[in-house]
Amino acid sequence: METLMAFVVGGLYAAAIYMILRRSIVKLVIGLVLLSNAANLLIFTLADMSRGAPPLVPLGALQPAGAVADPLAQALILTAIVIGFGVLAFAVVLIHRAYEVVGVDDMDKMKDTDT
Repeated sequence: METLMAFVVGGLYAAAIYMILRRSIVKLVIGLVLLSNAANLLIFTLADMSRGAPPLVPLGALQPAGAVADPLAQALILTAIVIGFGVLAFAVVLIHRAYEVVGVDDMDKMKDTDT
């Protein structure tokens, strides 16, 4: 399963870099979304994809009994999703405003700063 996820993460990174290098700003934002999703899947894959119980320590024990899930990776991914959504919302508003002012979405044609 980890091999399949490695190929999926690699494909997402490749698609994200391809989209980021395009001229259109809309494609740039799509590339940023793909990049954040690839990073989230990479963290998820590296945190061991096995199912486990919540990491609760019983009374009198020094460590949890049995296999437990890693809560750090889950917290990192949840935080990354929230931050990624905020960055996406900001980028969409910024693109909308830039398109209203300049009238194009091609970054090569957005060189004039006096408009």
